[in-house]
Amino acid sequence: MSVDIVMPKMGESIMEGTILKWHKKPGDNVDVDETILEISTDKVDTEVPSPEAGVVSEILFKEGDVVEVGKVIARLGSNGAATSESEKAETKSSETSEVKEEKSEPVPEMKSEKPEAASPQTTETQKIITGSGSKFYSPLVLNIAQVEGIGMSELENISGTGIDGRVSKKDILAYLKDRTSAPAAESPKKSVEINLDNKDTKETKPAAAPERKIEVPQPKIDYNEEGLSVMEFDNVRQKMAEHMINSVRISPHVQAVAECDLTNVDKVRAKMKNEFVEKEGFNLTYMPFICEAVIKALKDFPLINSIIDDSSVPYKAITRNSINLGIAVAMDNGGLIVPVIHNSDGMNLIGIARSLNDLAKRARIKKLTLNEIQGGTFSITNFGVFGNDIGIPIINQPQVAILGLGAIKKRPVVVETEEGDFIVPRKTMFITLSFDHRLVDGALGGMFVMKIAHYLNSYKL
Repeated sequence: MSVDIVMPKMGESIMEGTILKWHKKPGDNVDVDETILEISTDKVDTEVPSPEAGVVSEILFKEGDVVEVGKVIARLGSNGAATSESEKAETKSSETSEVKEEKSEPVPEMKSEKPEAASPQTTETQKIITGSGSKFYSPLVLNIAQVEGIGMSELENISGTGIDGRVSKKDILAYLKDRTSAPAAESPKKSVEINLDNKDTKETKPAAAPERKIEVPQPKIDYNEEGLSVMEFDNVRQKMAEHMINSVRISPHVQAVAECDLTNVDKVRAKMKNEFVEKEGFNLTYMPFICEAVIKALKDFPLINSIIDDSSVPYKAITRNSINLGIAVAMDNGGLIVPVIHNSDGMNLIGIARSLNDLAKRARIKKLTLNEIQGGTFSITNFGVFGNDIGIPIINQPQVAILGLGAIKKRPVVVETEEGDFIVPRKTMFITLSFDHRLVDGALGGMFVMKIAHYLNSYKL
């Protein structure tokens, strides 16, 4: 018996996908929901899990091939090849058990004892962990461990129910359920978040949720004899380049800049952050406060929450009654993706923070659904995490505006009082609004960005 694995349909408008990477090769064992390959469409990159446990019997397309939706891309043999724990538990006679174990002995199990001989298709996470231990862990288990902050020493102490004590998805989820609130000292729970903190050295972060450092991978560049290096765009960067070119070609971009005083926001955040970390398990950054101010301003100026339909003349401005915020997230491989918080206008500060953290985590491990990266009505991008004060963002089509966030720094500010004017240090940030001048004129764009600044300047919990 064989199971066909087909190119999945990731949305109504998606007709084909590109195979980015095969995580398995013919003869490899695979568990239910274990990643077999990664694919890319013009909307999202994602991993394709196995529908059943078994052995990969055939791979019909190679990496880089573009395949139509619905076409068979691989076949999975399940007769005598399944490695799921439930099937092994049902094997009661010793003779049958020996036969099954011989047939289902996974090749990666042998390779894990000699990391230097690992397959080129082994995932990066798998290389890191198996290189330090003596057990094999599936990409699914490694992904869960990475997200939950489980280090190598802690992972090796989890009892597995698979072959030779192999840890399965069921084992690690059961362990997490019974896990104490305090993680192992060697590997505190990793907090993956959209971070707007200015990394103030005087401010100490709670140990339970260490701050995620933003690092942009720098590719190794090899030059030829002529002193030139040629790098071919990957699928994600190619699609992003086309999207940016179209945006500049379609929309006449105009910008407005405002300075925001975040001192009040900073005081409220300082009061909340310790209790927040204890309850939620991740740091409270400035971003939820900024999103809340943007949502209020969009309610005041609903035309900014529009998209332009320019498919016919005259154009049409379509204003939505719900606010779907898109937040740009830098990927670990250098790419960029914009997950969307749908119906964000119905959330409070805590709800926004939870959604931001969840979307950012899953964006970086390619676990977002198509719905979570489309339907945005307004976007926010944060170049301030790299220390930039002011930037000029490009509109995310078909939206009519995008907000850019600069670095949050202590700056001298003139404060007017009854006793006179004083220069005092305040935490401030420059925000830049790029807007489509076909719909948004200078007055509307200027008032909107100043309204955001007003809500942040006068923030009260």
